[in-house]
Amino acid sequence: MGDSQTWTAAPSAAERARSVLAASWSCAVTAEGGREEFVGAHSVAEDGRVLVNVPEDSTLIAAAICAPRGEPSAVLEFADVAPVPVRNRIRARLWIAGWFVPEDGHLAFQATRVVLREPSGAVVVDLDDFAAAEPDPLSTAEARLLTHLADCHPDAVERLTRLVDSESLHGAVRVQPLAVDRHGLTLRIERARAQGDVRLPFHAPADDVARLTERMHVLLTQASAASCPRALQRQRTDGDG
Repeated sequence: MGDSQTWTAAPSAAERARSVLAASWSCAVTAEGGREEFVGAHSVAEDGRVLVNVPEDSTLIAAAICAPRGEPSAVLEFADVAPVPVRNRIRARLWIAGWFVPEDGHLAFQATRVVLREPSGAVVVDLDDFAAAEPDPLSTAEARLLTHLADCHPDAVERLTRLVDSESLHGAVRVQPLAVDRHGLTLRIERARAQGDVRLPFHAPADDVARLTERMHVLLTQASAASCPRALQRQRTDGDG
C-alpha cells in the first residue's frame, strides 16, 4: 500500500490476530483427547486457516475423525511473546475454536470463534474480518528488528524517550522496545513495582524494512529536538555509578 493512502495509527483486532498467527512458531491444541503442544508444526493459509502436521500417533487425528462435523471440538492457543526481555513478556494470546478436517496428510482447522486477549482486554474477532485481514508486513521480522534495536542501539531507545511525556516516565528504571508494526513503535516503561506501555506512531505506514528505517529516523530526529527527560537522566547517572 502506498504512503498516500488512508491508514490508522494502530492495527485492527483482526490484523493483530493474523499477525500473532503469522509470527507464532508454536501452538497448543486442546481437544477431547487432551492438550498437545506443537512446535514448528503448523502453517497458515491465506484465509487464516491453520494447517497442522501431527504425528501419526497423535490423539488429535482420532479426535478429528470422530468429532461431529460442524461442531466446535478443539481450541488452538497461540502466545505472542515479546522478543526483548521485559516483565510480562506475553503481549497477547490468541484462541481459535473450531474443528479439524483431515486433508492431504495434515489437519486443517475450521474456525468458529476467534478471541484475541491483550492487556487492554479481550475481543471477539469477526470471522469474515479475520479471514480477509492480512498480517502486519513487519510481523515476521519484528523479533530481529526489536532485538537489534535493544542490543545494538540502546542510545536510540533512550533518545526516543524524549517523545514520551514526563508523567509517563516518572519513576522509570528501564525502557525497552516492546513492539513494532507498520503503524508505530511501542516502548515498555518499567518502574520499581509496575510498568506501562507508550506508543510512538509513525507519520506514515511502514510497509517494509526500508520504510521502517525512514520512519525511525523521523522519530529520532523529532526526539533530538525534544528536551531530555529528567527521569532517564537520573537512570543513566545511577547506572554509571
